[in-house]
Amino acid sequence: MNSKSSANVQSINAEKNAAAKKGISALSPITQRRLASFVASKRSFYSLVLFLTLFVLSLFAELIANDKPILIQYKNDYYSPVFTVYPETTFGGDFATEAEYTDPYLQELIKAEGGWILWPLIRFSYDTINYELDRPAPSPPTTDNLLGTDDQGRDVLARVIYGFRISMLFAIALTIGSTVVGVAVGAIQGFFGGKIDLIGQCFIEIWSGLPTLFILIILSSVIEPNFWWLLGIMLLFSWMALVDVVRAEFLRCRNLEYVTAAKALGVPNYLIMWRHMLPNAMVATMTFMPFIFTGGVTTLTALDFLGFGLPPGSASLGELVAQGKANLHAPWLGISAFAVLSIMLTLLVFIGEGVRDAFDPRHISERQV
Repeated sequence: MNSKSSANVQSINAEKNAAAKKGISALSPITQRRLASFVASKRSFYSLVLFLTLFVLSLFAELIANDKPILIQYKNDYYSPVFTVYPETTFGGDFATEAEYTDPYLQELIKAEGGWILWPLIRFSYDTINYELDRPAPSPPTTDNLLGTDDQGRDVLARVIYGFRISMLFAIALTIGSTVVGVAVGAIQGFFGGKIDLIGQCFIEIWSGLPTLFILIILSSVIEPNFWWLLGIMLLFSWMALVDVVRAEFLRCRNLEYVTAAKALGVPNYLIMWRHMLPNAMVATMTFMPFIFTGGVTTLTALDFLGFGLPPGSASLGELVAQGKANLHAPWLGISAFAVLSIMLTLLVFIGEGVRDAFDPRHISERQV
């Protein structure tokens, strides 16, 4: 029996390895080379793994740092205050307003019925004020507030987690939007050329000369900025970064034989651009995308630092930097902001370098030699 079971295990492992090799071999040879080149760069590969780990964890920030319990068992029923709002009367209280779970009175009511409360690792949300500080805010790090509190008594670690998530989501949305618009504009200019290309270049020269910061300041006095408003304004100016490289690639490919043959066969222009020319332009686009991502993070941080970013009270790394500047007697604020931003931007730069080298045809990793 032992020999048969071991043989079965070996056959199963062999099938898994064969399936994995088959999946890798399904990729084109050039894609396999690029993937192998990126993995061979240990610095870039481990930076990507660490960055994805931090980003995925930040997506579940409400389950990590929150002033509401994850789960409550009360009278043989289960409640999840993180996802649902419950009035205090649900747990035997007197008021029909939302329950305050940090209130000792409410906790005693739950425990009196044999219930229990499952709290997150950090019992503070990004906007929770700690009223039990033993010294004026900002207070230094303690066992309750591992990175201390800011000048309003809010937990710095919770604000860092939520601020990291907002920065990442903003940068991802900005990168995707900028890539789509920039590639589309560059492709149209490069494919058709002539007057369309000339008019497009004149428009880009004028548009790129507009003072983005001054426009944001003017609009901030009229409209209260929020996440989507800032994203839309930044998208109006960030798409130009990819136009030149995509335009140059389409200008190079427009007169090649396979493109001319496709036109002679009556293939529609949009299909030629999508199937035959866009894959060549995506090489340069992919090398630029990580750096556009980094620029989105720094732009949002700078706007929040200057006071023209997210609404007051939002979890923001830039606002934490501003608090560190205004409270030099509380060095943990500046150190926390510097550490988070430096680690995050360093990981992004390392990932960008790995992607750039992977798409560089002259780059051959030592492992491939």
